Amino acid sequence: MLERALTGDKRYYRWLMFLLVLMGLGFASYLYQFNKGLTITGLSRDVSWGFYIAQFTFLVGVAASAVMVVLPYYLHNVKVFGKITILGEFLAIASVTMCLLFIIVDLGKPMRLLNVLLYPTPNSILFWDMVVLNGYLFLNLLIGWNVLEAERKGVHYPNWVKPLIYISIPWAVSIHTVTAFLYAGLPGRHYWLTAIMAARFLASAFASGPALLILLAFLVKKYTKFDPGKEAIDKLSQIITYAMIISLFFVGLEVFTAFYSNIPSHMEAIEYLFFGIHGHGRLVPFMWLFLILAIVALVLLINPNTRKQEKTLKIACLATFFSMWLEKGLGLVIAGFIPNPFNEVREYAPTIPELMIAIGVWATGFFVLTILYKIATSVKEETAPSI
Repeated sequence: MLERALTGDKRYYRWLMFLLVLMGLGFASYLYQFNKGLTITGLSRDVSWGFYIAQFTFLVGVAASAVMVVLPYYLHNVKVFGKITILGEFLAIASVTMCLLFIIVDLGKPMRLLNVLLYPTPNSILFWDMVVLNGYLFLNLLIGWNVLEAERKGVHYPNWVKPLIYISIPWAVSIHTVTAFLYAGLPGRHYWLTAIMAARFLASAFASGPALLILLAFLVKKYTKFDPGKEAIDKLSQIITYAMIISLFFVGLEVFTAFYSNIPSHMEAIEYLFFGIHGHGRLVPFMWLFLILAIVALVLLINPNTRKQEKTLKIACLATFFSMWLEKGLGLVIAGFIPNPFNEVREYAPTIPELMIAIGVWATGFFVLTILYKIATSVKEETAPSI
């Protein structure tokens, strides 16, 4: 089926060329980082995880959200998700690919990856994160490709795929749970030291991932002859609504616990995010933007009239996706390092090379996604019943 990715109109090739240019710029920046080391980034002794790990954390959630279409379709036989499930599985593949790339660029020297394989440490959360991420990528590749190939041939997918589908459902939850444990398992970082970190991660994932999937479904509908189905999009929008409510509720719980208990170490990170402390507040505008976007998204999603209209639903999905990106892909990771153990603030900001590398990784993910979606839509168009 790979040959289907080689055919397309000029718009398709222009888009691929644009992504290749961004990938090239990102790779050139990475070669600069590889030569000079992580000193070219904004990272420091006080802030050892920055923009790369923040993007990784956010994208793990986008990957895990594929379970929101896989579970209803395969486990509960909800037929309306039949057309959109393959889009969710392929989105998960592209997202995990970006996750792994962000880990590689954050390591500085990619050879360090071999340490996890040559010297496995089962008592390390990082070891299990490697296992679940690569396992989830492998599962989605096997399931998505074989189901699509069977559909192209007009037959049922092989029976051995069914157990893999069942395994992939809890596996999807595990990838974001293990990622949350990376943070919640660090007692020296009070902002992350919460029992509901995994729950927060999953709630935001089940909002941002389906929001992106809906936006992609609209793009697929616009530029191809394949229609993922309005009913599937309606049901996904309902899932996003509940997930957004729960996600913001969990954020509220953290704020209440920190300020009602009046424990300085728990309050300072939140104060830094929304008001700034000791004259430092680089993230304040971004976190208030997160709050505004989240409120806009909730207003549009809770109201059935705006949720069911395509234009306002697109706005709601954009607001949901970017609000969750600001909260998790920017604020959560950085705020965990502020203040440092000496109660001092060492602010972090990504450098130009960092941003270029991140853009290159995102472009790589969308390149993979475009190829996979081109194959999927070609098969769907071919197998669609003629009227």
